[in-house]
Amino acid sequence: MVLTPSTMLPLGHPLPAFRLPIVSGQLAQPVPGTPTPMSDLGHDDLPNQPVLVMLICAHCPFVKHVEPELSRLESDYGQRVSLLAVSSNSVISHPQDGPQGLRQQAEHLGWTFPYLFDEQQSLAKDLRGACTPEFYLFAPDSSAQQTLRYRGQLDGSRPGSAAALDGHDLRQAMDAVLAGQPVRDQQTPSIGCNIKWHPGQEPPWFGSPA
Repeated sequence: MVLTPSTMLPLGHPLPAFRLPIVSGQLAQPVPGTPTPMSDLGHDDLPNQPVLVMLICAHCPFVKHVEPELSRLESDYGQRVSLLAVSSNSVISHPQDGPQGLRQQAEHLGWTFPYLFDEQQSLAKDLRGACTPEFYLFAPDSSAQQTLRYRGQLDGSRPGSAAALDGHDLRQAMDAVLAGQPVRDQQTPSIGCNIKWHPGQEPPWFGSPA
């Protein structure tokens, strides 16, 4: 494990195009006309509401630390924000982060939001993902394009720390977006385990400071 901070993708960045298999869960608010249940999910299947992309996985201790708050986020925001969990870890080195492990994690925690398997690591690279967990909040702009409003940490808590696991930073951003208010520009990187890139396919920012 390499303790790694977010790269902090520039605010205003558009949601990357993607289509990935769903290993667990479904959209709470599917777009009319999309098949039910869906076996995969793409950017063009999302409803016209904010989207929270969560880069997580099954094995990481930093993800395990935040799992209870992710469940609370689904309960509190799941009908108004499209929650998408994405695991991009290489199953070459970490087979426990393959579809079966992700499905078991979601079932154990009662998550019903889509959990996507980014086997080719394309979405993680398009987001300049660096660590797990990492959070990206997009929202439609005036032309209905999903643009990045928040990226970084869930809150100030870390495994073994005394800080409250309450999702303060991310909740503040989601509340602002849902109220039609700007999100504060001062945002703190997430810190966690590095994404487990396929051997020899690490992106240029791997191992570099944020």
